[in-house]
Amino acid sequence: MEKVLVFGCKNTMDDICVGCSRCMVGFNRKAGEFERYKDDEVELIGILGCGGCPGMGTVPRLAQFGLWNSKLEEKPTKVHIAPCVSMHCPHAETIMKKVKAKAGVEVIEGTHPFLPENIFG
Repeated sequence: MEKVLVFGCKNTMDDICVGCSRCMVGFNRKAGEFERYKDDEVELIGILGCGGCPGMGTVPRLAQFGLWNSKLEEKPTKVHIAPCVSMHCPHAETIMKKVKAKAGVEVIEGTHPFLPENIFG
């Protein structure tokens, strides 16, 4: 079974995309980059923020996630980087490089396809 961790931007997660609903809906519908799991058994085991600009908390937060979940025997098999990081973060390149270097599992850029075309979309 695949176990997915979504990694996003703390500022966006806290202030703009409250509840990370588009990532959750995308996961539940297996839409966007989650379509790859359409024929697989898969669980979303977490949504984790970067810790804030400029992403200095990326590696420690990944480590904390692993520590907190180790007693539960829950470990992600895939990490998806949400669009709030991959498409909209000024520190995206550095953050994604850190995640890819330290996650120890496949890292996929993208989650949901529900990006509004304009502010009223």
